[in-house]
Formats: sequence, structure tokens, C-alpha cells
Amino acid sequence: MTNPGITQSCSADELRTLFLFEALSDEQLAWLCREGRVEQFEAGLIFTEGEPAERFYILLDGLMVLSHRVGADDVELVRTAQRGAYAGAFRAFLGDQVPQLYTASLRLPEPSRLFVLSAVKYTQMIHQWFPMALHLLEGLFFNLQNSQQIIGQRERLLALGSLSAGLTHELNNPAAAAVSATSALRERVAGMRHKLGLIAAGSYDRVALETLIRLQEDAADRVPKAPVLDPIEATDREDAVSDWLERHGVADGWDLAAVFVQGGLETDWLDHVAATVDKAYLDGALRWLGYTVETELLMNEIEDSTTRISTLVAAAKQYSQLDRAPYQVVDVHDLLDSTLVMLGAKIGKGITVVRDYDRSLPEIPAYAGELNQVWTNLIDNAVSAMDGTGTLTVRTRLDRDRVLVEFGDTGPGVPPEIRQRIFEQFFTTKPVGEGTGLGLDISWRIVVNKHHGDLRVESVPGDTRFKVWLPLAA
Repeated sequence: MTNPGITQSCSADELRTLFLFEALSDEQLAWLCREGRVEQFEAGLIFTEGEPAERFYILLDGLMVLSHRVGADDVELVRTAQRGAYAGAFRAFLGDQVPQLYTASLRLPEPSRLFVLSAVKYTQMIHQWFPMALHLLEGLFFNLQNSQQIIGQRERLLALGSLSAGLTHELNNPAAAAVSATSALRERVAGMRHKLGLIAAGSYDRVALETLIRLQEDAADRVPKAPVLDPIEATDREDAVSDWLERHGVADGWDLAAVFVQGGLETDWLDHVAATVDKAYLDGALRWLGYTVETELLMNEIEDSTTRISTLVAAAKQYSQLDRAPYQVVDVHDLLDSTLVMLGAKIGKGITVVRDYDRSLPEIPAYAGELNQVWTNLIDNAVSAMDGTGTLTVRTRLDRDRVLVEFGDTGPGVPPEIRQRIFEQFFTTKPVGEGTGLGLDISWRIVVNKHHGDLRVESVPGDTRFKVWLPLAA
């Protein structure tokens, strides 16, 4: 015991005034005075969290404070002057079913008088005097623990299922595009082989072949530099190229026109081809060059699709943190970006995402996987609030000695009458079956309890902001 007290006389009449003991008999009160003791303590520490829980304490007079250790600091849980408030080995009756350690620290800010009972005698009292209550308490304690674990797991599984569905959708699109482009590329390469055979069997001389190869290389170089056109611009240019091909006797020129325009090759380049290639070979040369442009475009599409797949896999790896230590120094922007990628399908096209990042922010120590869960919950709530249309703003900045991460949405806002309840366990405004009421509760516990940070909401119609503060140091 850190702070030894001075033993005083114990009065059964005084104990009877405490709500814990008011229904006990004279014999039971006498047993308490005999087995326990009243002690006068000076201000100071009585016991420390994590120490073996050896005593049960009840406040008679004074002030007690219970605190929980978070990082390097103690977070105050309870401050009370209520007579009969208790702390210490109150789980002793569970025996070896749970670790018998103090779950918090007890400090007296001022001199106080406490009734003290050893854990052994406390357990004896519970078992002998309240056997029915003991069974009820055991059942309540373990059922509550199991329920919280099961519901927490369900919440995480629901989030995982939603993310998996979104990731599958996001992966399927580029994968399907790559498969389709590969199939088309195989056809174009086969066409090039056929055209090459015709060229080889024809009357092209060496100079004409060298000219054609130079044009082919020039076309391939131009494709990556092709401008991105809107539909109207593309149609106008395709019409101009199609007219040019028709004037130069190229049959079905509209098909080639779309390929040339997409590859950034227009009428001025075609004029150069016509001036370079013998008129007798122009049709064949243009179709050969068309195959070249199309194969380059298809290879670009395959590259873009596979790069997209690699990006999604990297984001999933970053999000899950499967190959990393639970507690590490991280860049919050990497975590935010991976979460936004994972939730891309759920966010949808009707919501504009604005990233307002302060890239000069230092890295911070954090449980990265759990912060990703916080980001997921807050983004999911914002998206749900906007009902498919609006602006999601993710903002970061330095706020004194903490990093501030802010999630803003343009939804209808959180009504004032429920604003104080949204972080409560099981509280939800979503329809039955759509929300568990655990997302914000879990987020609050991860940010406040685990990271020693803070989580708050500010809301007016059209501007709701959930703000997360995280310390720069462990």
C-alpha cells in the first residue's frame, strides 16, 4: 500500500448509514467491524493500476479520484465525495476467472477516511451473505463481456464485408478491362502479322519499307502524348479524319478515324503520311499504321488496368496493416488515402472527395489498423448522411501539439437534441438492421482511450465536422 493510514475505531452504526450495508443485520455489521477496519489517510496514492488487488475500499469522508493510465499520463475516470463510493478489489468474488489486479489507480486529493476490507474477507462476505446475488453478478459480468465482444466482432465483420464487396467491385473493373484489352490486342497482332505477310509478298522496295517503319515509330511515339478529348471534340476530329480518308480513297475510313484520333494523329499527320508514301501503297500503309496505333492504345490500357489493380492491392495492404506492427510511427495521410481507396465504391460518383492535407505534418505513433477503423466509421457515417450526393472533405493540420484530422460532410447535420448521445454505445439514428450503434463508440474508445486523443463533432445543416485530435508523441 503506497499511503499507509491510521487505524480508527469502527462503528456498526456508521457502516449502517452506507447504501452498501444499510440492509445488513447487527451481526453482519459486527463481522465487518471485526474483519475490516476504518483508516484515516493523508492525501496521496492508495493503490496503482495493475498491482495485485488485495483490498476493497469504501469512502466514509473525504474525496477519492479513480484514474486510468494512458501512455505517459493518468486519465481521470471518477472524482467523488459520495459516502459509500467504493474501489479496489471489487472483482475478487470472481476468483481466478479474471486477473485479480487493480483496474484503475486510487488517489485521495485531500485527507479522507475509508473503510478497508481485505479481498479475502470481501470474497467471503459475498459468497456467504449474497449467494444468489453472486450468481447473478457472475452471469451479468461475463454475459456483458461476451456480448460486447460478439457485437464488436460483428461490427468489424460488417465493415469488412462492406469493404470486401467494394474492393471486389473496384478490382473487377480494371481486371475486366485488362482481359478485354488483351483479347483485342491478340486480334490486332494477328492482323498485323497478316498485313506484314502481304507487305512482304508485295512490291515494296527497301526505301519504301524503311519509310513505312519510320512512320510506324513516329506513330507509336505520338500515342502516349495524345490529348484527352471530351466527346464533342473527339467527334469533330473523327469527322475531319474520316473525310480526309474518304478523299484519299480509303474504304471504311470511319473505323480508322476513331483509332487515329484516339492516338493523337490527325489530318496534318495524315498529310505528312500521304506526302511520304507512294499513292499506290497509301491504303495499305494507313491500315498498317492503324494496327500500330491500336496495339499501342491497347497496351496502354492493359498497363493502366494492371497499375490500378496494383494500387488497390497496395491500398488494401496499407489499410489492413497485416504485415506491420500494431503500434508504429505512421503518416496519417497514407492511412487516410488507403481508407478512401477501400471505400471508393461505397462513396460513389455523386460525392466529391476533397483532400485538404497539410503534407508538412510529422509522422505520429499510433495503432495504424485501428485508426483505419476510425476513418472507416467516420467516412461511412458522412456518406450515409449525404445520401449519395454532396462533398466529403478530409482535412489535416497541426493544432498546437496535436494532429487534427477533420471529416466534413454537406449532409443535413446532427440534431442538437442527440448530439450528446451519438458516442453512446448502441445509439444509432439508422433504420433497424442498418446500424449497430457501435461505430462511433468504437471510434471514441480507439481515439480517446487507446491514443489519448480527442474526438468531437460540430454540426449545422450543410456542414457537419467530426474532429479527431491525436498527440504527436507517445
